[in-house]
Amino acid sequence: MGQAIGSVFREPGKRRRLRIIIPAFPAFNVYSRIARATTALGPLTVATAAREVEGWDVEIIDENNYQRSGPVTPAGLPDHAALQQMRPADMVGLYGGLTSTIPRLYELAGFYRERSVSTIAGGQHFVEENIAEGLRNGVDVVVRGEGEEAIKELLQVFEGRLPRDQVAGIAYLAGDQVVLTPERIPLSEFDSFPLPDFSLVRYARVRIYPVGRVRGCGMDCEFCTVKGKPRYARVERLMEQFASLYETRGARHFFIVDDLFAQNRQETLRFCRLLRDYQVKIKTRFKITVQIRLDKGRDEELLQSMREAGIQNVAIGFESPIREELEAMDKRLKPEDMIALAHKFHKAGFFIHGMFIFGYPVARGIKFSMPAKERVQRFRKFIRKARLDSVQVLLPAPLPGTELTRRLREQNRIFPKDLVGWEYYDGNFPLFVPDDPMTPEEMQSSIHHIMGRFYRFNHFFNIGLNLLWFPIVAFYLPNLKRGWEKWYRIWANQVTRFGGWLIMHRWFAAFRKDPFPMKLAEAKRFLSRSLPGPLEN
Repeated sequence: MGQAIGSVFREPGKRRRLRIIIPAFPAFNVYSRIARATTALGPLTVATAAREVEGWDVEIIDENNYQRSGPVTPAGLPDHAALQQMRPADMVGLYGGLTSTIPRLYELAGFYRERSVSTIAGGQHFVEENIAEGLRNGVDVVVRGEGEEAIKELLQVFEGRLPRDQVAGIAYLAGDQVVLTPERIPLSEFDSFPLPDFSLVRYARVRIYPVGRVRGCGMDCEFCTVKGKPRYARVERLMEQFASLYETRGARHFFIVDDLFAQNRQETLRFCRLLRDYQVKIKTRFKITVQIRLDKGRDEELLQSMREAGIQNVAIGFESPIREELEAMDKRLKPEDMIALAHKFHKAGFFIHGMFIFGYPVARGIKFSMPAKERVQRFRKFIRKARLDSVQVLLPAPLPGTELTRRLREQNRIFPKDLVGWEYYDGNFPLFVPDDPMTPEEMQSSIHHIMGRFYRFNHFFNIGLNLLWFPIVAFYLPNLKRGWEKWYRIWANQVTRFGGWLIMHRWFAAFRKDPFPMKLAEAKRFLSRSLPGPLEN
């Protein structure tokens, strides 16, 4: 058993250590390449807040962005036994923001608890229905909600300076009973917290820096875990993050993690002007990616301001080109309107990353039936017409705490977790009985087919051909700037699609080695007793 939080007093002059760990993905997947270039902003803000507690040193180990300069196991993961010998941690925080990493989180919690290290976990996975499971798998305390204030209080609890039951927004075991303390009021005054300190991330090489100013979304999509009315930090604080990272770390590539960029239009325009003027002043051009709603394509002033600010890439949730599925998601755009709006982003000069959900289940009472083959054709035709630069097609995942999960659970369609575990909750595996006439196997093979046709090896040859074409563009086109932009977009797309093929090649190889097909067959047999139809195929 681990050391109970609240029973240890610091020896005079001795400093304690908090280690926050971002658990590794269960296997190579579509997120892996990006993860090796960045880190998660949430754990970073919590670690930076904890650093202000007197007598504590803080570090972050991001297992998805971990260089060989640190101790590693034969499997290539961080060697936590060696880390404990080098720099013993008194308390460990575990990031549960991605459900697919939960088995690794429990493994780490057990490892540290066996060494009498107190363990804390938090993140979007730990909704109320999953708290007891976490507390019975090596976690001493679960933080419910935001962690910047909670972590500082828990460090005081560790030292015996604050009773555990006085910390709001946490859960712990008292005997066999789960104790939930009163909920913590969501943060609103973000300026009181220090800027995220990326130097706390040990053994990592961060090339794409996450920044943000908005928490919450307000769209309330039934498949999404991000809920709540948006809360905004001042645009000056976001601007300060850019300036600080550039001036202290030479950062030039940024990802604004806000779920919907430009929710507050006037403040967004003001931020874009500040960011534009700063880049002019330092004579440097940033490369910035944002997530944004498709309907912002109607706002030409906003698009122009974003481009002037150095925003080049937009990630847009198209979700589906099928009208019935859009209605099930409560999306109010028609497929033909989405194509027209994508062209507006394209015309403004943005690279568009399109995000889709394949095989979204419609609600009961809606008469809708479409074979997997026809769905694939619809997706490929839409992607081609919208002229998307990169795509990500995932399956619907019944993530904890979402309305989609509640709906599927009521229909007894979700495969049991003891047969298809949390490690498969990353959007790459079928986790429930799909709408008739599709089968789970067809769902998975369909997303492989769509992305496999988009990211292809033959783009490798096109890269070379476009290099040969550039002198012709430069010589013959009267508008050199326009010719350069046109050439660069084509060339960059070829590089992206060949790079995507490399990722997909490794991805498919990992799938072939995974025991998921056997697990799926067993799960289908289990549910087939009560659900006829696709499971019988």
